Amino acid sequence: MKSYAITLLPGDGVGPEVTYVAKEVLHAVAERFNRRFVFDTQAIGGAAIEASGAPLTQETLVSCRQADAVFLGAVGGPKWERSAQRPEAGLLELRKALGLFANIRPVRVYDELIDCSPLRRTIVAETDLVIFRELTGGSYFGEKRRTADRASDECVYTVGEIERIAHAAFTAARARRGKVTSVDKANVLETSRLWRETVTRLHAESYADVKLEHALVDSMAMQLIRQPRAFDVIVTENMFGDILSDEASVLGGSIGLAPSASLGAGQPGLFEPVHGSAPDIAGRDLCNPIGAVLSVALLLRYGLKLREEADAVDSAVERALRAGARTADLGGDIGCRAMGDLIVDQVLRSDAFTHCAHAHWG
Repeated sequence: MKSYAITLLPGDGVGPEVTYVAKEVLHAVAERFNRRFVFDTQAIGGAAIEASGAPLTQETLVSCRQADAVFLGAVGGPKWERSAQRPEAGLLELRKALGLFANIRPVRVYDELIDCSPLRRTIVAETDLVIFRELTGGSYFGEKRRTADRASDECVYTVGEIERIAHAAFTAARARRGKVTSVDKANVLETSRLWRETVTRLHAESYADVKLEHALVDSMAMQLIRQPRAFDVIVTENMFGDILSDEASVLGGSIGLAPSASLGAGQPGLFEPVHGSAPDIAGRDLCNPIGAVLSVALLLRYGLKLREEADAVDSAVERALRAGARTADLGGDIGCRAMGDLIVDQVLRSDAFTHCAHAHWG
């Protein structure tokens, strides 16, 4: 029997709680489908700073590089806001070390949760989009300078960096509804002008069968709220993607529902819920583990190429929601661990399995 090596990085805040649920779901998948997962748990972020003085150790990096896939809970928290070492630096370093240039965040509004959305049913019904965020360039990775009264973060993009994320977005659109919206700030920023020129050229050269539209980031932030159903695949640079994907994640009712995958070329992928460390509810069994569970489905589908197993996890989440299971962020009273147990039970119920829709990106 083939073994799949998975490195678990629980991290900070609610990270250990949702990672526990993710691991239990993988145990259920292993039992139902006769698979073997081998786990290696390592520290990252604030937990690693506390244990070793650095947010990402060589031991953790080696484990991630040797894994078939990496699952991350969350990093960060107010405890380290004034620390010389920031937890988030460990995540940025890991993304760069693994060459993870594409952060993919699907956004789907479940029929069962449509009334949990802050927007009207007529606006959000049938929303199904995916955001491709370039992950290793821009101001997050540019040279940083700081004096007593001045600070700067350099934003740099190359044609090659833009092309590879655009290729991924266009390929995904071909497997979905055939539309890409490229987001920039080309009326102001030189990097955005290069972005728009590169995406436009690539579209003309190789993807003329896909519909391409351009949007300025400020307009896009508004249109995501006004007409989210109008979008299929959205592609954008690092900082814009970070902001827009968090905005889009609440369309379905809670950021706790949102999964993500970070992929590169030939390296293991990194899979994590979008919600962050949520230190205000950490350790209280209040967080929603669904974003983590759906990230497990992405790990199975795109990290390990186990598509039937991934479908089973997606379907288990859908059936748990259909049965009325709700955590506090969705107006219910079920805790993180209990929600995880309900989903695990559904994974194990092979008789109840039905194929459910999921975001494709090739």
